[in-house]
Amino acid sequence: MSEIAVVGSDRFTLGFRLAGIRKVWTVAGAEELERGARLAMADGDVSILVMETSDVSGLEPRLRDELVGSVKPTLVAVGTDEDNTLREKIKQAVGVDLW
Repeated sequence: MSEIAVVGSDRFTLGFRLAGIRKVWTVAGAEELERGARLAMADGDVSILVMETSDVSGLEPRLRDELVGSVKPTLVAVGTDEDNTLREKIKQAVGVDLW
């Protein structure tokens, strides 16, 4: 079964929990963030992984590239910072920049 997962701080994940997302990894600190991201990627049921944009930027480059390039789970970065990862994935899949 495909599920949405969220990795981030308690403050970031709270709204997703209230919305009914069951796969939530609440983390504090860079080491826990990387561990949570790796656990979410290893979970075969996770199809969409939601993380805060600033958290994605703070990941080690190798893990960040792995997440951004991943098809399953697909990374959706949300937050106040601009993020082009979803845009780039759409452009790669469709072959046209839709923006």
